[in-house]
Amino acid sequence: MKTTHRTTILALAVLATALPSFSASSSSSPKNSSGGVRTVARTQSTPEEKNAPSASDAQFAENLGNALSTGSLSDALALFDSYQTEDASLLSLKASLLLSSGDVKSADSVASALLKQNPNDIDVLMTNVMIAKQKGDAVKKNQCLRKIIALDPNNVEANIELGDEQALRKNYGGALKFYKKAWMKEPNNMEALFGCGKMNYYLSHDKDATQNFKRMLMLEPENPLALAYLGKIEGENRRYKTAADYARRATESDPKNADNFLDLGTFSRFLGKYDDAEAAWLKATELDPDYFLAYAYLAGLYDERENDAKAYEYYIKVLQKNPQYYYAYESVGLYSWHAGNIEQCKNAFLEAAKKNPENISYPLMVTACLLKQKKVQEARDYSDKVLRKLDRKSIDYKVLRMFHDQIGDAEVAQLIQKEDNRTKRGKLLYYLALYFDLKGNKSLAQKYYVEICSIQSPLFFEYKLAKWSKSESSEDLAARDVRTITH
Repeated sequence: MKTTHRTTILALAVLATALPSFSASSSSSPKNSSGGVRTVARTQSTPEEKNAPSASDAQFAENLGNALSTGSLSDALALFDSYQTEDASLLSLKASLLLSSGDVKSADSVASALLKQNPNDIDVLMTNVMIAKQKGDAVKKNQCLRKIIALDPNNVEANIELGDEQALRKNYGGALKFYKKAWMKEPNNMEALFGCGKMNYYLSHDKDATQNFKRMLMLEPENPLALAYLGKIEGENRRYKTAADYARRATESDPKNADNFLDLGTFSRFLGKYDDAEAAWLKATELDPDYFLAYAYLAGLYDERENDAKAYEYYIKVLQKNPQYYYAYESVGLYSWHAGNIEQCKNAFLEAAKKNPENISYPLMVTACLLKQKKVQEARDYSDKVLRKLDRKSIDYKVLRMFHDQIGDAEVAQLIQKEDNRTKRGKLLYYLALYFDLKGNKSLAQKYYVEICSIQSPLFFEYKLAKWSKSESSEDLAARDVRTITH
């Protein structure tokens, strides 16, 4: 939950606790009424009574409450301009409102002065915690939190804040302990419940997490956070129908949250509802157009459904949103090759090679692009730099050396046939086929493309290139047969 949100809650809580003390009275006489707030005629004052708010503070608190409920933060803050008070609750509220309005400097000034005068006031300490957090002052924040815990070990706000702090450090077990303390103090506190549920989810305590989130739904039946996490738990346990139902409810409860649509799309895809998945992910791109993940999901979906034009379009969008996502460079290179855009293909695989230099496929594709562009010397220069980093005895070295020297295919063919790893064998077989294809030996290239396409459950991107090349070669052969017959 965001700091500004919790600060506003804190401000309202301060006001809520202040107002009863202003209006409490044992007198029932109308003549003792002041501004609608009953007061008590006293002959002697106890220490507590000496610290009690004045009637004018009570009236101001009432006016402030009205401003907060019917107006804006600026309306409420404007009331302080014409009213002076020393009441700690009201000044703490002023600091909280200033923080919520974005005036951190003024909020800090008010809260720091207040803390000097009231070092053991928990509301004042908590206000300083929120301001220090916003300023990034970890020292002051922790000092105030430790003081609160010393005064009140089960303080809900402080334990939630400490839980948040541990969660950011990925100390999920430590965070859970703090959230549990807050929850035990206030069993219906939604922040504490959510903290427990989220930490249990991260710790793979699915049963406990489910109980936490379902408890949230008992208190708030359409809480989008609880619905979303229940969907994640169901999805990770492969109960995709239930997961999709939760995710759909989350999108209905919080229709502007892109993450809910990302989840709905994922579960729909697992259910084979591709149109629903597409619609959900498109909605996610609409809600959060700068986040790359929905575009990546859509690209993968179009790829799977062999909608090559759309897949190509969305892989390009992925890189526009996140240039560091190197998997997309691979796909852009693949589709660029298929589209005949060899320059873009080369540039894409160059970037992929920078991101993952261990993958021999990328420099092989760059070299092939340069050869296809008739830039033979450039191809030799580039591949020579890569060869220097490879083990001369490795099959990767032998295959790239074949492209570099334009000889040695017989040795490479024998080595590939001896390769036990089916995926690596299929991948390198493609480059042997491509080598012959670039040299104009279409029939031998076709033989290898057919062999590659016979591999079951391929796990290498070159399979798609082989499939396209096989189809194109078949069309070329058919066209040649037609020309032969007609002539």
